[in-house]
Amino acid sequence: MIRVLLADDQRLVRAGFRSILDGEPDITVIGEAGDGAEALRMVRRERPDVVLMDVRMPVMDGLEATRLIGADPELAGVRIVILTTYEQDDYVFTALRGGASGFLLKDAEPDELIRCVRVVARGDALLAPSVTRRLIADVATRPGRQAPPLPAGSLTPREAEIADLVAGGLSNDEIAGRLTISPMTAKTHVSRVLGKLGLRDRAQLVVWVYEAGRVRPGWLDS
Repeated sequence: MIRVLLADDQRLVRAGFRSILDGEPDITVIGEAGDGAEALRMVRRERPDVVLMDVRMPVMDGLEATRLIGADPELAGVRIVILTTYEQDDYVFTALRGGASGFLLKDAEPDELIRCVRVVARGDALLAPSVTRRLIADVATRPGRQAPPLPAGSLTPREAEIADLVAGGLSNDEIAGRLTISPMTAKTHVSRVLGKLGLRDRAQLVVWVYEAGRVRPGWLDS
């Protein structure tokens, strides 16, 4: 059973999400929080599998709550999906660096919400190509990026290539098609890269690649 916590200051939003998720046999909503501070307390107490976290909330916003959850080793098993009414560049990278595993628009279809929860719960990241391509255009060109946690030389040339493709928003199937390998081989490569770099999911790998300065705007199209 996938245990979900809803963190949003709008009761109607929480009620709508709860009605959708509680109707699934493998998902249950274990609680609701109306602000980031309450969400943090509930995460520490309940240890949900997935948190659907709004950005704009009183007392503590969703970005700070995400950062505090992501920084706590005891909460390493908690996955966070950022809820938003629009795709806004200025907090996408901040949320990823804080430990978010994906993003979901509040007006997403019910099937998208359910799929999002299942994808993130099994340890995958939910990053649309549109999000990662905007990150390349915006973040990869900013000065003063921090050094990556490990030198790029820690990866084999193929693993470095795989990491770059993940950062471009490609799925395992798309990576397999681009490199003419099987999807299972692509998945194995991604898992090995995550293990070498000590990262927990594809979202953190995206951050690592950008901070390593390995991508540039339009590189996937070259």
